[in-house]
Amino acid sequence: MAHDHGSHAHSHGADHVHGSTDKKRVLVAGCLTAGFMIAEALGGLLTGSLALLADAGHMLADAIALGLAWYAFHLTGRPATGRLTYGFARVKTLVAYTNGIAIFVIALWIVYEAWGRLMHPAPVLGGPMLVVAVAGLLVNVASFFALHGGDRESLNMRGAILHVLGDLLGSAAAIAAALIILATGWTPIDPILSVLVALLILSTAWSLMREAAHVLLEGVPASLDRDLIAKDLEAAVKGVREVHHMHVWSLDGTSNMATLHACLNDGVDAHAAVSAIKKRLAAKHGIDHATVEPEFGLCADSHDEHDHHHDHDHAHDAPRDRRHYH
Repeated sequence: MAHDHGSHAHSHGADHVHGSTDKKRVLVAGCLTAGFMIAEALGGLLTGSLALLADAGHMLADAIALGLAWYAFHLTGRPATGRLTYGFARVKTLVAYTNGIAIFVIALWIVYEAWGRLMHPAPVLGGPMLVVAVAGLLVNVASFFALHGGDRESLNMRGAILHVLGDLLGSAAAIAAALIILATGWTPIDPILSVLVALLILSTAWSLMREAAHVLLEGVPASLDRDLIAKDLEAAVKGVREVHHMHVWSLDGTSNMATLHACLNDGVDAHAAVSAIKKRLAAKHGIDHATVEPEFGLCADSHDEHDHHHDHDHAHDAPRDRRHYH
């Protein structure tokens, strides 16, 4: 069935405010990260520290990722078009998924380099390394606080925060490695701590990628249960005999949507029933946009009157008389 979601493509009031402030937060964090990344890379080369080089490489990826995140917020403000009826809101999820892949690549590179350093230890200048690592930690703390007040429900913001947290861990590891090298002269601690940071980054990156992929695949949001929602509508909305052909998904990780068929009892006011269903979805389940097809008797898309909630895919029969309420 045809759906017109264009007019619902963007979040309302508070979401627009969040988007504007989040965009500024990401820009500040990106500038801080890009600015110090060069200094940290030079510091890593001069001191011979893999921990600093690894953190600089991570900061390079982060600067690019934060730039992409900023651009995603910029695109989200554009209106929907005839070809992109949802607008550009899902760009943020695409960027979050791409960020996860970038973190994976950086972490694997760190592990590879660390193995080489363990096999062939190299001298490390602990004093200069400590100075650069402490400066890096301060910059990363500033970036974290710039992002900390943003919308935690946004996958894009969570991806940006994840990058900065990875940088914080990298700086902390570099400081610890520098202190141990200064105290004992044991340089293998440098690649060892780099690997520990890489493993932490891989774990959090996998979580981000999995959640972003779920949104891109239009899976049911983790906070919702489609079958329970269908049963709730059947029980709570007067005149609704059965709910089926129900799809629940999220546009960008925060804005939930649904489509469904509502089989009504004979004599029920279809418009009133659809309005009640939409109000129930919004108030009880946090689904602000729903497309509901009211039906009487047999489902127009199936010859089976007892179509179940989980039956989604049916061959498209010749259209029968049916009404849509959006």
